[in-house]
Amino acid sequence: MLENRASSINRLFIALTQAQAEHRLIDEEQAFALATVDDTAALMKQARILRDQHFGQQLSYSRKVFIPLTQLCRDVCHYCTFAQTPSKLDSPFMTVEEVLKVAREGAAMGCREALFTLGERPELRYSAARKALAELGFSTTLEYLAHVAEVVQRETGLLPHINAGCMSDEEMLALRKVSFSMGIMLESASTRLCEKGQPHYGSPDKDPAVRMETIDRAGQHRVPFTSGILIGIGETRRERIESLLLLRRSHLQYGQLQEIIVQNFRAKPGTLMAQAPEPDLNELLWTIAVAKIIFGAEMSIQAPPNLSPGVLENLVNAGINDWGGVSPLTPDFVNPEAPWPHLDKLRLETASAGKTLVERLTIYPSYVHDKAQWLDSSLHRSLYDNTDSLGMPRTDDWATGGDNRPPESITDLLSVPAQMSLVADEVVDSVARARAGERLSETEIVRLFAVHGAELAYVCEQADQQRQQVCGETITHAVNRNINYTNICYFKCKFCAFSKGKSHADLRGKPYDISLEEIQRRCVEAWQRGATEVCLQGGIHPDYTGDTYLAICRAIKQVVPEMHIHAFSPLEVAQGAETLGLSLRDFLLQLKQAGLDTLPGTAAEILDDEVRETLCSDKLNTSEWLEVIETAHSVGLKTTSTIMYGHIERPEHWARHLLHLRDLQQRTGMITELVPLPFVGKEAPMYLRGHARPGPTFREAILMHAVARLVLAGQIDNIQTSWVKMGRAGVETSLRAGANDLGGSLMNESITRAAGASVGQEWTPAYMEEVIAGVGRQSQLRNTLYGEVDEERRQAAYNAADLTDVINEMSSSDKRFDEALIIKAS
Repeated sequence: MLENRASSINRLFIALTQAQAEHRLIDEEQAFALATVDDTAALMKQARILRDQHFGQQLSYSRKVFIPLTQLCRDVCHYCTFAQTPSKLDSPFMTVEEVLKVAREGAAMGCREALFTLGERPELRYSAARKALAELGFSTTLEYLAHVAEVVQRETGLLPHINAGCMSDEEMLALRKVSFSMGIMLESASTRLCEKGQPHYGSPDKDPAVRMETIDRAGQHRVPFTSGILIGIGETRRERIESLLLLRRSHLQYGQLQEIIVQNFRAKPGTLMAQAPEPDLNELLWTIAVAKIIFGAEMSIQAPPNLSPGVLENLVNAGINDWGGVSPLTPDFVNPEAPWPHLDKLRLETASAGKTLVERLTIYPSYVHDKAQWLDSSLHRSLYDNTDSLGMPRTDDWATGGDNRPPESITDLLSVPAQMSLVADEVVDSVARARAGERLSETEIVRLFAVHGAELAYVCEQADQQRQQVCGETITHAVNRNINYTNICYFKCKFCAFSKGKSHADLRGKPYDISLEEIQRRCVEAWQRGATEVCLQGGIHPDYTGDTYLAICRAIKQVVPEMHIHAFSPLEVAQGAETLGLSLRDFLLQLKQAGLDTLPGTAAEILDDEVRETLCSDKLNTSEWLEVIETAHSVGLKTTSTIMYGHIERPEHWARHLLHLRDLQQRTGMITELVPLPFVGKEAPMYLRGHARPGPTFREAILMHAVARLVLAGQIDNIQTSWVKMGRAGVETSLRAGANDLGGSLMNESITRAAGASVGQEWTPAYMEEVIAGVGRQSQLRNTLYGEVDEERRQAAYNAADLTDVINEMSSSDKRFDEALIIKAS
């Protein structure tokens, strides 16, 4: 008999291992068989493998305030101290002012979630509740809850999570408009626990069928939802599995469950279960492991840390990946005897278990990315403002285009060697392969962009070592001038705050189209000030043809024949060729003959058509952009390359972009540098309309330089950091994370400033040397192709006179265009 049981358990573990390898869920028969397994350690090992497949080294939590809107409840659960009677409360409901006071204090302490917890429909049991609601102007608790949640979100920016109990369709739809997620604990699928003498007797809302109706309803109405089980209230192991399978069936049908909570019963004085035994640690660990095995790698499994003090490492080893909501301000009103751990202590205990503590929002990343389906459209702007590209919270106030200080949490992390015990083997392996010149997969690159904590430090550390190996201790920079000859454009890029068109007329600056004479004047002045390059780009003016671009090149070479012309985005090249009826190759050859020396690899934004369809649907698609660049290479014109990130895209799009550039460079070898361009959202149309993030976080900005250095190792040697976008402190950190070039002095930067940047229009060579010396590196003046600059140019650059004011004028034909295209329609 014992041999048969051992054999069946052995077969079960073989089946579990096979399911893990095939990335599929175990079937229900196998799930029920887990009830016979007493080897908790073996189950925990299986759970850890599953957990790490999807969540890696990170263990999350949500920083919240706990708002008990009412502690009145019509149910009488035998273990609960949250529910009170009217006589024990000063008021049946918190007022809006009381709620806002707590919410504002929490927001000031960095909280992002407002967790609303309340009893079930107290107005059905207590006249005091009905009277209080009537005085507040509402007929039900949930109507009042919807009002308060909306006020909290609007006034404080906290994202409401609502635990409102069982709900009707109408109630859930009303609350969906004001919340980012909701939840209800199933607790148990056992109807036995509702019988007389059992903990749920006298609690109609604890009927498993009733609770599952609400959980299913959340799926039907596309509400990101939380549920879970309460263990140790008299249920059997098999009943726990039955509960988990009920939840799994619902999730497989609707996809609404963000997380599964495994909560352990705690006996409380003054309740009918005050003397009931609590589940021991082994029972909790067994259940956590079983929950992870049943739900698979991608489901978040949570265990509250305040209910298991002193054994948190065990919970991590059992397979959890989330601690749930933790508040620096408010107690756990459901378990008031169990204080939250201090976040610093929680971080240390998480690290001792080999994981990095990261903050999340109440809405999980996959639901953030699919916000159109899972979130009311009125809440999208707030979500964009609060999230990064991973769907995780923005945890600092650093912004592109300014010179505010980077977060110390990042700069301090990068100032010491990475703690290798917290770095996953897969990260170490990917980095080593990248540095050896191997082509990483999209999945591997996405994993590198997802790093936090010690893994972030390691990736930046390795990128900097790769930079040192390839470029030494020299930081290069150039003297150049930006000339944006027109800001009039008939394309409708949603990110652009520079161009002037019908949809962009309200943005800063007037429309202009400068003359060839003004272009020549600026080039002469730039040469006198030591420039070796002029960089020219502009909007796609409706009157421009390929002849316009040819004329610009000839005009410049006429007055300054030695000046390197670095000009025309791939979009301008394509448009110019089309207007003349020429092939790309023939037009590029004409441009080269007219004096064009190199092309900027701009207008790339994100080289992925999924993003471009929203971002710039009328511009070149990915293959067209690559065709222009590769054709330029084929006629002997080298190019730079860029990536603009921090708006609507995700790390998988970054990965595809970098791989496109890597593959192109492997074919041609004609890309001189990559310039990461963090999106500046302040004045950008799509941000102003609530359709984009405000730009990357500092973590993302630094990682873009570091990961690009690694992914492009052996192909593109120069990674430039944009002082216009990053600011001085950001530049200094980038130079410690793989960047080796500061770009050009620019003299007149206008595109980024139009988007709201305030860093400045010029960094002189002397100032660049000061910045470079500040990070302990050597400065080298370069030309566009990374060659040396002669002494005459150097002396001119370091003894340059002040810039004269630029002249931006419109011709009479542009005034016609102004009337037709610039003036906004009424």
